[in-house]
Amino acid sequence: MPAFPTSAGNRRRLLTTCAALQRGGYAVDLAYYAHEDQIYRRFGQHPPTDEAAAAGLFRHTFRIEPRGTIPLTTRARCFPIDAWCPEEVGAFVAWYGQAYPETRAILMNYVFLSRALEAAPPGLLTLIDTHDRFADRQRQYRPFRAEPNFFYTDRPGEAAGLARADIVLAIQSEEAAYFRTITDRRVHLLPPRFPARRPFAAPARVERIGFLGHGNDPNLFSIRRFAAAWSTDWTPARPELVIAGEIGDSLGPAARPGVKFAGYVPALEDFYDGVDLVVAPILMGSGLKMKVAEALSFGKPVIGTALGFEGFDPVCPDHCLRDAEAVKDRVLALAADPAGLEALTRACTDLFAGYNERAECAETALLAMLPEPGTDPSPAENPLPASEPIRVRTPLASGCLTCETSLRSNLRADDDLGLLVATERVAPPGNAPYTPVRRRWFAKAGDGVPDAGPEAGLAGLRLALSPEWVRDRRLPPPLRADLATRFAPVAPDWEAQARRVGATPEGTILVLTLPRHLASGLHPNAAFEIGAPTRELALRRVTLLNTGQGLMYATTRADLPGAPAAVTFAGLAAHAEASTILFLHDDLIGRITVLADTAPIPEPLP
Repeated sequence: MPAFPTSAGNRRRLLTTCAALQRGGYAVDLAYYAHEDQIYRRFGQHPPTDEAAAAGLFRHTFRIEPRGTIPLTTRARCFPIDAWCPEEVGAFVAWYGQAYPETRAILMNYVFLSRALEAAPPGLLTLIDTHDRFADRQRQYRPFRAEPNFFYTDRPGEAAGLARADIVLAIQSEEAAYFRTITDRRVHLLPPRFPARRPFAAPARVERIGFLGHGNDPNLFSIRRFAAAWSTDWTPARPELVIAGEIGDSLGPAARPGVKFAGYVPALEDFYDGVDLVVAPILMGSGLKMKVAEALSFGKPVIGTALGFEGFDPVCPDHCLRDAEAVKDRVLALAADPAGLEALTRACTDLFAGYNERAECAETALLAMLPEPGTDPSPAENPLPASEPIRVRTPLASGCLTCETSLRSNLRADDDLGLLVATERVAPPGNAPYTPVRRRWFAKAGDGVPDAGPEAGLAGLRLALSPEWVRDRRLPPPLRADLATRFAPVAPDWEAQARRVGATPEGTILVLTLPRHLASGLHPNAAFEIGAPTRELALRRVTLLNTGQGLMYATTRADLPGAPAAVTFAGLAAHAEASTILFLHDDLIGRITVLADTAPIPEPLP
């Protein structure tokens, strides 16, 4: 996962572990396997990844681009342990071990990436930070009648993954005990340290209660049930529930009595200073609930379920409640009880002090297990450029396209440059001198230049396109068409030849071979017929065919097998000449060459 912004518990865990290593005198490099970025884009969202912040904290930062689609579901009983660990992660570990022979240890986040540790140089200490228990994780979804959309495996698979490390890090005591039953590797309990940010102060009464969380399933299912319970029979005399963080996007805009959505909060202080008490009505999940430790670090009393406080060794009954309804009842009982709130705050103060004492001892013990840090003989081999980004502007017929070379990754739009439309996919480390700096393209509507020339340097580039193309569509249609013309020569993920076979009132029918997942149903997409002028098309229908037509289909990706299909595009020109369609979907780029009507059907590819 990326390190910044720290909007999710796994990112907070990564930062606290790296901070512990840095306090021990180690220089820490971060390699980000960008599977989260891919998943965000597949769901039509801009990835919240701040590479500039990461570059400011770590000695070197690296980015490993996924070359295939990460499966979010499986038809098997569970995922094999290596289903989410592609070869490129192991290739990076092998390259890194050779490029930085002074390395003392490699720490892999998540057991499902453990296969990459097999590529580590012999004798190098290896660690896995588990974050969570993944064996049988799917069972937690059954009470909610939902299907998991994240990795899960079985006990033998998890045991096989843990066996690849010398040291296994557990985030809380219950999971440490479980890991010791399935592996003979050294299991070390390492709770994350949370420095106190605010002193504890008991509120006289409760007017606002808060929940801050990422939009993952455990948070979503838990707060949805709690919000429903809270709004039932709510009156203005009761406290207001404030829900903040990315989870608000997942809950939707529907308002409930007594519930307020605060959205993403860039400054945590603003959220915690605005609530009197924090709730943790967690009903599913594993690992340690970072939101509980974070709230305590800001001096806020917390009430929650036993699962929400798992790993904190709670003794107060308000930290061991049964369900969302019990959390609601306890909040209402304490809302106007100063003595009860004082007692709760004392219990939270003691809980947090004991937790941090154990975390500090665990950190000291971990550092004692590691080799002595040495001097760093190699400064950054690719020093970062000056903080000022490099920008090249290209006037278009309906606006302006700006290419910026910088580390500014956590940016959806810029007041001056406009909307982010594409980001360069970096080459893997080892193929060339590596730098985390990338090119990004922004577009802004406005007065343009008629007959503006094509953007130089785009041909053959591998790009990740922004949600603007498929989901948001915030730019005016003329500018979208203009941009499609400029981006048409980029490297596609798949290519296909197509032939016109007819027309209906819905549009022109083509036969071709598509990536198999596109041949069933309609997926969010955008399509453009490139020409003078370029037209945006609408995909009306996809019909799977029994046999192909001998037309070319090519891809460099094993996860995009082809399937013959007939597709209907509204807006496609009816002329007989050859043309090109730029087809954008999910996180992928396709290029379709529509053959001239008189062209013979080519021989099938071998």
